[in-house]
Amino acid sequence: MKVYLLLCVVLFAFVLAGCSGSGKSDIKTEDPDKAFDIAKVSYDKKDYVQAIEDFSLIKVKFSGTSISDKAQYYLGLSYLKQQEYILAAYEFEYLLKNYATSKYATEGRFQLAMCYFGMSPKWPLDQTYTRQAITEFKNFLELFPTDKNAPEAEAKIKELRNKLALKELKAAELYNTMENYKAATLYYDNVVNEYYDTDYADDALYGKIKTLITRKKYALAKTEIERFETKFPGSNLLLKVKSLINTIPSE
Repeated sequence: MKVYLLLCVVLFAFVLAGCSGSGKSDIKTEDPDKAFDIAKVSYDKKDYVQAIEDFSLIKVKFSGTSISDKAQYYLGLSYLKQQEYILAAYEFEYLLKNYATSKYATEGRFQLAMCYFGMSPKWPLDQTYTRQAITEFKNFLELFPTDKNAPEAEAKIKELRNKLALKELKAAELYNTMENYKAATLYYDNVVNEYYDTDYADDALYGKIKTLITRKKYALAKTEIERFETKFPGSNLLLKVKSLINTIPSE
């Protein structure tokens, strides 16, 4: 993932150099603090293309100075505001690697996770970035469980896990349509067991019960109906699940 990210950054940088911005920085001063202030004005004005040019110059020209870490952080933020997520992720990775003790490192780690969140596609597509985003948010929470961004990180994890659960549920439903009931059962199981805390866990267990009945696995279906009643007593599917018992032949 890291190698792929670096290659994308290099390739995209060539494209960016040829088609964005003026190619000139506003910074003429030799004072690093003044240079940062100039770049920050562009950022505050939401002129992120100019901010990227200015912070990029600072990164090279004033490397090792007192403003290096915050300029690096705002460079990442500028890319993120432009929704240039791969470049933003690279800059935040650079911040964490080279300025690990900076006061911007905590926020930088959260923003790194937000980069992958931004790259997470709709559920039918490949979910590599979704899983990477979850990993980065979990890393953030493990290191900074009481940070002001912790509640949002937890909410993002839930949202991303919901997306993964939906993808698995749709796969189960597709296999059901294809009458490949064994495969459908496996996918339903994966949602129930792996994504038990998502909005689709009860849908998956309901689907599994119906599939078991179709497969004439009546004993297992009865067990899963009892499991549903215990696990999801507040589900809006509860009445439908209870009614399924009537479709099971008496022994």
